[in-house]
Amino acid sequence: MNTDTASPILPDPARFGDLRAVVVNTTLKRSPELSNTQGLLDRAVALLQANGVEVDIIRLVDHDVAPGVQPDMREQGWPDDAWPDLWPRIHAADILIVGSPIWLGEQSSVTRRLIERLYAHSSELEENGLSVFHGTVGGALVTGNEDGVKHVASSITYSLQHLGVTVPPTADAGWIGPVGPGPSYLDEGSGGPQTDFTNQGTTFMVYNLLHLARLLKDAGGFPVGGNQPGAWSEGERFGFDDSPTPNQPSADAREAQQTTNPEHD
Repeated sequence: MNTDTASPILPDPARFGDLRAVVVNTTLKRSPELSNTQGLLDRAVALLQANGVEVDIIRLVDHDVAPGVQPDMREQGWPDDAWPDLWPRIHAADILIVGSPIWLGEQSSVTRRLIERLYAHSSELEENGLSVFHGTVGGALVTGNEDGVKHVASSITYSLQHLGVTVPPTADAGWIGPVGPGPSYLDEGSGGPQTDFTNQGTTFMVYNLLHLARLLKDAGGFPVGGNQPGAWSEGERFGFDDSPTPNQPSADAREAQQTTNPEHD
């Protein structure tokens, strides 16, 4: 087996200069309070900017975003809703990074509100018939001083891809301190900003987002074919067969291999 380390390939920042990224911090802390989540996000922001990417940073809690799953909740009776002003900034981005703290092992309530408001646009389509999210790539960064990094990251990235965002390999990173009361990411002596595993994950996430965003942009967006909701609703089935030829073992083979709880298999 060849164990030689491949020669490093340094990215060319000139390749990414026309890309735009939006970084949404879903901390519970309003500005100007120090946000540890922003501390980790800033590492990603710096790397994006070093590659010529235009970065838009939104601290969601600073904006009066109403709860709900409609594009403008003022139409549902809410007196104020900042989301209609924020959505165009998110929609215009090629890259979406969501940063969340951990509370009781879960993403913050502000993270959930962001996902719900993104969901309000899940039925909107571009001219090619695909979701408005199909041209966007996404990832997640997570901070906290208790367990939950992978749980929170998986919830965020699942939600993003379910909406139509394309999620590349290694699309998340995070940092946690000791379980229970203890230092936060930016606290002096926490070791957070120096954690090699977190720094590697953040770096790899950023470049995977950049590479995938580049591929999609150069291709004119996500490929169209067999994935248009409008065509499906009008009866097109793209070759789908709801009664395919069964690929099941014979009755004799099934009886021989029957499990102890067959009705749940």
